[in-house]
Amino acid sequence: MKNWPETLEIQPLAEIRQTVVTIPGSKSITNRALILSALANGPVTLRGALWSEDTQVMADALRKAGIELEVEQDPREDANRIFHLQGISDNHLQGGTLSHPVEIYVGNSGTSARFLMAFFCAAARGWYRLQGTPRMHERPQQELFDALRRLGYTVTSEKEGYLPALIGAEGAVSSRQPCSISQQSSSQYASALMLSAEKGGWDIQLPGAESPYIRMTRQIIETFPHHGGEFQIEPDASSGSYFYAANVWASRYPLEKPISVAHWPVSGWQPDQYFPEYLPLPKTVSREKDLGDSILTAIAIAPLAQAPVTFTDLGRLRVQESERVYAMKTELTRCGVKVEEKGDTLIVYPSRPHGAEIETYNDHRIAMAFSVLGLGVPGMVIKNPACVAKTFPTFFDKLNELRSDS
Repeated sequence: MKNWPETLEIQPLAEIRQTVVTIPGSKSITNRALILSALANGPVTLRGALWSEDTQVMADALRKAGIELEVEQDPREDANRIFHLQGISDNHLQGGTLSHPVEIYVGNSGTSARFLMAFFCAAARGWYRLQGTPRMHERPQQELFDALRRLGYTVTSEKEGYLPALIGAEGAVSSRQPCSISQQSSSQYASALMLSAEKGGWDIQLPGAESPYIRMTRQIIETFPHHGGEFQIEPDASSGSYFYAANVWASRYPLEKPISVAHWPVSGWQPDQYFPEYLPLPKTVSREKDLGDSILTAIAIAPLAQAPVTFTDLGRLRVQESERVYAMKTELTRCGVKVEEKGDTLIVYPSRPHGAEIETYNDHRIAMAFSVLGLGVPGMVIKNPACVAKTFPTFFDKLNELRSDS
């Protein structure tokens, strides 16, 4: 395990040179593919899979539940692995008893917690208790709890709507009635039900327009080798956004963008695939319509824009790994940037940021976004840099690849 310092000062780049960076696999796709592999009708090999805190807790949970899962190093990328899983086909896993449930730890991984809750209901008999970090216990789960109850399963929690939670059923559950679930609070609730719907015999209905992450789930389900085979996981576009954003420090930006990412996704599955198209930043960027997690990257570099940039539809950011709207406003202000908050909108004004100690709130994306700012702003110190291990454990190594003496 890597020994991380308590703080890490980001040294500005002396120059921006032509660089092609490789990045690890997509966390969102990896965790979806792990669930589908466990449900498959044969052996599945996942290539290019991310190996980080979020995917490790998913793999550990599946193993603890009885899924055959082997992991080997991916020779092409340090933070990737090759997974070999044996799907359960028509079989069911055996959970614990009501008094002695199988204990499952999910860390602060929203995808793991939500996908596993639905998976255990569909694929197992018996009881499971899911718990995570203190922050995970603050993240809402009510809509998924309610949906699983409507499908016939039992969900009880110490605090209604939040983990820790006990889930399961005494025997087989027959769910004949359609179950409708909103995409508004979190698309992960709907994705969780979609991934396990066939195994559970569920009729899941999603009112309203299809969100980008729901579209990702549907397209992965459609292309996945459910009867066994291989599945290639593409690089994580959210993680790649930091390197495209580093181009703002190039002397001839935006005319020239010398930094790029190898094997950039073109499937359309990841909303952040389109991040390079938002450089230079437009006047308005929406979390719902334009970008996913990479909107934090955009907010971090917005002070360098030629005009104010308005970021809209940020409500979901408040209930993720940290209260991200508060975090971005607070830390940008700490750096001398003018930021206005109006409801779920942030307006970032052109400013000359200065260095500061950045509180990361144990949030990987806050740490990585402000590291990009530090590539051109002296004195940018990232507190708790270890938090990047959640999705990108080699991030600072990759950042150093941008240096001319690396």
